[in-house]
Amino acid sequence: MVDTPLSHYLSPRGAAVMRAELLELAQKERPKIVEIVSWAASNGDRSENADYQYGKRRLREIDRRMRFLGKRLENAIIVDPSRQTVRDRVFFGATVSYLDEHDDEQTVTILGVDESDLIRGEVSLVSPIARALMRTRVGDEVILQTPGGPVEIEITKITYPPEEAP
Repeated sequence: MVDTPLSHYLSPRGAAVMRAELLELAQKERPKIVEIVSWAASNGDRSENADYQYGKRRLREIDRRMRFLGKRLENAIIVDPSRQTVRDRVFFGATVSYLDEHDDEQTVTILGVDESDLIRGEVSLVSPIARALMRTRVGDEVILQTPGGPVEIEITKITYPPEEAP
């Protein structure tokens, strides 16, 4: 993953998901594995002890993931799309519908690198489609560079989550 300033953008929902995963790892998963490793270590010879070896490997994986999540959250720029004031242009957090050259409609939501999920129609802020859509308005036509060549798309709708009451 390329570490650019854009890769640090997160929605409040994305940040909450990452915090929840970090908390789950720190409070539940890691203590459980530490307990297994301690038990396995007390059984004697560690060189042929699969529980011990697996447990140590799993602890390293958990610690690595916890460091990653901690750093990402520490460096994250939380952007709440519902607070976007310029709602007629595409920015972070926008849900955008567009037509391709064959009049097939697609809809994507532009989110952070760590929270995008193509199955849910969520694309990364640094993806080619997001880069093509940024700052466009309804009715704009832009060229999207795809592996199959350039494709012209027309923006048909831009929405943001509703603002929450104070």
